[in-house]
Amino acid sequence: MSTIPNGTKVSMSGHELIFGETIFAETRSSNDIFEDTDALRHRIEEEGYLIIRNFHDRASILNARQEILTYMDSQGVLAPGIPLDDAIIGPENRSTRFRDNIVKQWPGFLNIVEGENTMNFFQRFLDGPALSLDHKWLRAISKGRNAGAHCDVVYMGAGTKKLYTMWTALGDISLDMGPLALCLGSHKHQQLKNTYGASDAHQDLIQGAFSNNPYDVMETLGTRWASTPFNAGDVVIFGMYFMHASLENTSNRFRLSSDTRYQLAAEAVDERHMGEDPDVIPKADLEDRKPIGELRKEWGLSGV
Repeated sequence: MSTIPNGTKVSMSGHELIFGETIFAETRSSNDIFEDTDALRHRIEEEGYLIIRNFHDRASILNARQEILTYMDSQGVLAPGIPLDDAIIGPENRSTRFRDNIVKQWPGFLNIVEGENTMNFFQRFLDGPALSLDHKWLRAISKGRNAGAHCDVVYMGAGTKKLYTMWTALGDISLDMGPLALCLGSHKHQQLKNTYGASDAHQDLIQGAFSNNPYDVMETLGTRWASTPFNAGDVVIFGMYFMHASLENTSNRFRLSSDTRYQLAAEAVDERHMGEDPDVIPKADLEDRKPIGELRKEWGLSGV
């Protein structure tokens, strides 16, 4: 468990959270059971997530990080005259879009997300040949930004539901840089799974996020938020119905991380995330869709 002092303040979408009161350090490493596949499966079923520290070799992560930052520097988003690895945000506080056709040119990054270490783990965990979705979500989060509370199933639920996300820290990520935030117990909320979890952001939702207000999520679902700092090479693995978000980056450094997905190769694949440039997915007409607030009232999942 993380040793974050009670009273430590962080932010999510402009809402202050205080450790020990409204967010907690109740995250547990699964390194102690890493070699026990059955125990890993049982833990993710019960707790919804696995944190595995040092899953990736630090040197390999830093090699991938250099590829990413070199590209970001070429796009003019880093502060000039400062070592690349510091990842200092430029004066315009601009984010970078990483298209898959760019990402696929980086052997160091690909070695992290679909190399032998990762694919061997998922083959063991899934008990069969594993496949990684072609779309690789690479994030460089600038100051004042974070991800809202969501479940991944609404973005990639057209194939098997036995799809797993691996969130990877592509550098050391302190609390003020906006690490992943976990909504503990959310994967067991059956009404959430039957309503929001049965929706599709490409077909019937205007926005994929369930909420941008962490207090709303706690009140509606009866859950608790948790977070922790991460070191380069740490990963979090979770399923499609586990709600998560990220804390707000309040620092002057980019938070670099990636979200990649894995499943049994023999099961149905969400083809929208496969191919040469799968991050270009045309959305259906938004005109007839209802706002998430209206849908949540119909679902009986309205909060604050």
